[in-house]
Amino acid sequence: MEEKMIRRSCVDCAVTACERKDGKRPDFCLTTSLNPDLLQEALACYEDMEDQKLAIAAAEVEYEGYLKLTRVEEIIAFAGKIGAKKIGIATCVGLIRESRTLAKILRGHDLEVVGVACKIGAVDKMRIGIPEECQEIGCHMCNPVLQAKYLNKEKTDLNVVVGLCVGHDSLFYKHSDAPVTTAVTKDRVLGHNPAAALYTAESYYKRLL
Repeated sequence: MEEKMIRRSCVDCAVTACERKDGKRPDFCLTTSLNPDLLQEALACYEDMEDQKLAIAAAEVEYEGYLKLTRVEEIIAFAGKIGAKKIGIATCVGLIRESRTLAKILRGHDLEVVGVACKIGAVDKMRIGIPEECQEIGCHMCNPVLQAKYLNKEKTDLNVVVGLCVGHDSLFYKHSDAPVTTAVTKDRVLGHNPAAALYTAESYYKRLL
């Protein structure tokens, strides 16, 4: 059988020379072949004050908290650096307990919190054309667009995703006016630690390959 041609890119790199000032790069290195116009287009975005503020804050949080701060602590530090006072939490209803704990922590750092669960509005799934069989795991649709619009109306400064499903998170990111970061990524099988499947892809989860 003829081997399928694969377009190599950053995910196929084992040297990551781009993070150093020297080093041999593979033939397929995107940095080497990058269109200069695309690079300039991206760099021009950082001239926008909002983008520049987020980029600098992110770099400072990474530097100051490297191997010291948890994700939750990093979110608090990031919020402080961008001047965010009102934090939105877009949560899965299945992680309300975790979101309640997160809200308690954020409030303990003098941040205002507005949380909105995925089932807000209690809309029947079939109303937007979701197949009837999907109601076997709940009759009401997850409504990430409404979550985003609710937090937009609340004028949150920063939104945090807690366990929204694959795709639902995509819709939330798309419709949120405020910058979004993620505290928890949904993985019901692996206790919300999807990286575990990657770490065990050569053993327990070999079926994924």
